[in-house]
Amino acid sequence: MNGFERIHKALNGEWADRRPVMLHNFMMAAREAGYSMKEFRENPQNAANAFIQSVEKYDLDGIMIDFDTTLLAGAIGVPVDYPENEPARIPAGMIHTWDQMDDLSDIDISGNERIQIWLETCMLIKKYFRDEIFVRGNCDQAPFSIASMVRGAQNWMLDLIMPGDEVVHLLEYCTKVSCQFIELMTRTGVDMVSNGDSPAGPDMISPDMFREFALPYEKELVEIAHNKGLPYVNHICGNTDLIIEDMLQTGTDGLELDYKTNIHLILKHLGDNRLFIGNIDPSGVLALGSIKEVRSKTRELLEVYKDSPRLVVNAGCAIPAETPSENILELVKTVHNF
Repeated sequence: MNGFERIHKALNGEWADRRPVMLHNFMMAAREAGYSMKEFRENPQNAANAFIQSVEKYDLDGIMIDFDTTLLAGAIGVPVDYPENEPARIPAGMIHTWDQMDDLSDIDISGNERIQIWLETCMLIKKYFRDEIFVRGNCDQAPFSIASMVRGAQNWMLDLIMPGDEVVHLLEYCTKVSCQFIELMTRTGVDMVSNGDSPAGPDMISPDMFREFALPYEKELVEIAHNKGLPYVNHICGNTDLIIEDMLQTGTDGLELDYKTNIHLILKHLGDNRLFIGNIDPSGVLALGSIKEVRSKTRELLEVYKDSPRLVVNAGCAIPAETPSENILELVKTVHNF
C-alpha cells in the first residue's frame, strides 16, 4: 500500500496497513534542500525539489504544499515583505479607511507571478509522484484572514465590534479571491485542497463572531472544492475547543488543528466521521524536544486515536526550519511501529 492509498483510506474512514504521515514542513524542507526562503518561493523547481527530497528522506505518505500566509493578500495589492531567509509577511494593512474600498476592483489572480509559482510547484510534484504520494495543495488563507490582512489586524478587530455593510462587502470580495485560487488549484492534479483561517479562532475572536464572520465564507470554499470533485480541509491555529462543532458545519472533510486543542474533544467530534490531521506541537516538541519527548507525544496521540482510522499524523502547525531531522525520523518511526 502506498502513501496515496493510506491517506485516501483515512479520509474515507477505512483502516490502512499503517497510519499515514503528512507534514506541514515547507520551512524545514527548504532549509534541508539548501535553499533560502527567497530561492524557495521564487522558483517552482526549487520548491518542488525541496518537497520531493523531504518526502523521500522521511518516507512520508503525503505532502502539504505551502509557502507562506501572504499569497492572496499580496495578489490583491496588500504590501508584502519578502525576507531572504524567512517566509513572506505583511507588516500592515492596505485599506485604512472604508473610502479606499474602491481600490479593490475585481481581479483575475491567475496572472499573478506568485500564484503561478505555487500552482506550478504543485504540478511538478504531482507529475513526479503521480498516485504514489497524496498531495495536498494548500490554497493560502480563507476570507476572514485575507480581510484581516487588507484592513490590518487592529482595524479589523475594531470593525467587528460594530460591523457595517463594509465588513460584509470586504468578506465577499475576499471570498471571490479565495474561490478563484481553489479553482485554479484543482486544475493542477492535487488530491486535496485546504485553507488556513487562524485569525478566526477563539484566540482572536469570540465563537459568535466566528459563526457570523468566518463560517459562512469558509462554507463557500468547501462547496467550490466539492463542486470540483476534491476533498477539503481547514486549519485554525490555537485552542479551537469552543468552535470545533461550528467548524464542521462548513461541510469540510476534515480539520487540521493545533496541539492546544483538546485531543479528546477532537476525537469526540471528528473520530467517527471526519478526517483529523495533526497535532504534535511543532515548536515545543518537534523543534525543541528530545527524541524521547517526540516518541512519547506521538504515541500519546496514536493511543487516543487507536479506535478511529480517520487520522493523518502531522504537526499542529508549520514545522520550524531548525527542527532536527532526528526528531522527524523518530516521529515517523514511532507511527510506523505503533
